[in-house]
Amino acid sequence: MILPYFIAIPLLSAFLIALIAGRRDSWAILLSNVAATSLLILSVYVLAARHGETLIYEMGGWMPPLGIVLVQDALTGLMLVLVSLISLLSLIFSVSYIRHLDRSWRYYALFMLLITGMNGVIITGDLFNLFVFMEIALFSAFALVAYGGRAEEYEAAFKYAVMGALSSAIILIGIAVLYSATSTLTMAGIAEVLPEKDPKIMYWVGGLFLAGFGLKAAVIPFHAWLPDAHSSAPAPISAMLSGVLIKVPGIYVLMRVFMNVFGAPDLFMQTFLVLGTVSILIGVFLAVGQWDMKRLLAYHSISQIGYILLGMGLATPLGILGAVFHLFNHAVFKSLLFYNAGAVEVALGTRDLKRMGNLTRILPVTSLTSMVASLSISGIPPFNGFFSKLILIIAAIQAGRPGLALAAAVGSLLTLASFMKLQKYGFRGEREVKTVKATIGWGMKTAMIVLAVCCLLSSFLVMPGIREICLDPVVSVLLDPSRYIQMVMGR
Repeated sequence: MILPYFIAIPLLSAFLIALIAGRRDSWAILLSNVAATSLLILSVYVLAARHGETLIYEMGGWMPPLGIVLVQDALTGLMLVLVSLISLLSLIFSVSYIRHLDRSWRYYALFMLLITGMNGVIITGDLFNLFVFMEIALFSAFALVAYGGRAEEYEAAFKYAVMGALSSAIILIGIAVLYSATSTLTMAGIAEVLPEKDPKIMYWVGGLFLAGFGLKAAVIPFHAWLPDAHSSAPAPISAMLSGVLIKVPGIYVLMRVFMNVFGAPDLFMQTFLVLGTVSILIGVFLAVGQWDMKRLLAYHSISQIGYILLGMGLATPLGILGAVFHLFNHAVFKSLLFYNAGAVEVALGTRDLKRMGNLTRILPVTSLTSMVASLSISGIPPFNGFFSKLILIIAAIQAGRPGLALAAAVGSLLTLASFMKLQKYGFRGEREVKTVKATIGWGMKTAMIVLAVCCLLSSFLVMPGIREICLDPVVSVLLDPSRYIQMVMGR
């Protein structure tokens, strides 16, 4: 069975890197990139070859509810492809970038543990194992945020760790309450039994999970840790944090639990609408006033997560389609923007937009790809962000929520204003920059070019024929929880 390899490959790679890498990073780079490439190939195969089919792997041959199961459906397949793609490109970007900090194998071992944890969260069908894998990913992330060894990085990592520990404690309490009420930890089993229990149990646990996983996703008002962590971490780690980490133990788990396990209760869907709208507007307002490039991008992560929550809260087929599509798009263009910020920091030694200028001659690849990413996140056609935001706005109007559609449109306009400032002062300013402190390596350029191309090509995911293969099966999984229960428990 193919599913255990998504955990075994990165976990084994982490141990092999620690075992044989030695003082130099060459073996660590080779092993981590081979592992990440293998994971991308496997994830694309699973998504493309299975055509929305659900795969179940029973650990040790024990069937649920007694045993632990690994589950791969359309949602899982999409998330595995996303994590594998961003991870591989971040590792390629890291080859040149991390060598400006040191040449140790430790970075790559921690990176592979981060992938192990995220893949485990995605494919497990068991709540407690989800918690364990989430902690593996988060402990790796804490160390990677502080990897540069500067005071601000230690401070950001400490804040991230404290908030992460708080949210994990809240989640663990919720899991304990669910187990005491249902006598199972299998998510499909909980979904099967929970309707027979007192509804208050679901509401109490839902409130705990909303706070705990909402903090992992940096939803307002649970966002305080994110600006420091994302702006202080090394650029490829910032890309991982914003591109996939806040989505896997955050948004993905919220989707899986509230849609497939709890059955999309109206109270929580309305809460998602409120939190999503607030996150869109407050996040973008906070971003507009920033002059630190990475901090500006960090606040936009909060705002863009709001769009995903908005689509989830609508709970209509079009709303879920927009949420899933924007989840994918945000990972692509936000990771690219953090790569751009990292390249500029390596070349100029600053993240301050006021100290940048016209970089189009000395950093042509970075300047061009930053423009592509800026247009994508701002929702300008023909780039991917335009289509996912348009779908969400149309979904809000169709659901009789014109106010929410207006809020999404205003958020997009303010996003455009914010990135016009970034382009004007950061990349196309009046001051001509003629020299750089360090050159941009081939790996950094390759990662930026690939994601810039993806910003354009992923727009085709909504085309008829492609959408039915890639996105519609994911929407079906989220809108039909009975199918998830049947596939896992009814075997």
